[in-house]
Amino acid sequence: MNSNHNKQAINATPSEFLLGIRAFFPLIFAATPIGLLFGALAAQKGLSPLEVLLMGSFVFAGGSQFLALDLWSEPLPWLTIALSTWLINLRHVLMSTSLAPKLTHWTTRQRYLGFFILADEVWALSEQRAIKTQTTFGYYLGVGITLFLTWQISTVAGSLIGSVLGDPARYGLDFAFTALFICLVMSFWQGRKTGVVLAASGLAAVFTHTYVPGAWYIIAGAAAGVVAAAIQYDDKPANIKAAVEVARS
Repeated sequence: MNSNHNKQAINATPSEFLLGIRAFFPLIFAATPIGLLFGALAAQKGLSPLEVLLMGSFVFAGGSQFLALDLWSEPLPWLTIALSTWLINLRHVLMSTSLAPKLTHWTTRQRYLGFFILADEVWALSEQRAIKTQTTFGYYLGVGITLFLTWQISTVAGSLIGSVLGDPARYGLDFAFTALFICLVMSFWQGRKTGVVLAASGLAAVFTHTYVPGAWYIIAGAAAGVVAAAIQYDDKPANIKAAVEVARS
């Protein structure tokens, strides 16, 4: 009982929460255009601001939300959307498996809440923090809540201005998604071995995307990166982490 209480006291301090907000803050300027882009595209598909807000609240996974919009049509292909989003979100298995051993100081309740808001940016910043020091629940929550609010506000704003925005590509908003994940991938760079992992993952993802319909390229890219990292394995985990992100981007 006391041990559990001490865990919460260590993990959820206000200073750690503020550190998480500060760590994510630079990414706000990359995440916001992505949210605006999604909101604008959703409005053009006929979704209301409320529906965009609800989708972001319950799904909270940018990649699968964009994929769902790509597949959105009349009549709505529910089964195709469900299968495709399940495939693209399988990367969360890799991310949670990577993070779990570093979060043994969290309580069970903290783990359930933490993995509910797990996203690529949250995972990447938490992994980087774990390399240097302990990833506390407060820090993780600061990162996750800041991302959640940024995503919700920007997507709703995008849906409100979507009708007058026109083609988002002319503003370069479509590149923001790619730029953000390039940044996340390169944050794990550790030389030639990481380059091999990125090359294997990227080539597998591109090949699969070209010849296999659906979101299987996400799984193929991640699997190829993991294999390449395993072949080169030493005591540095960053190679495997980078594989997940290059497949995601």
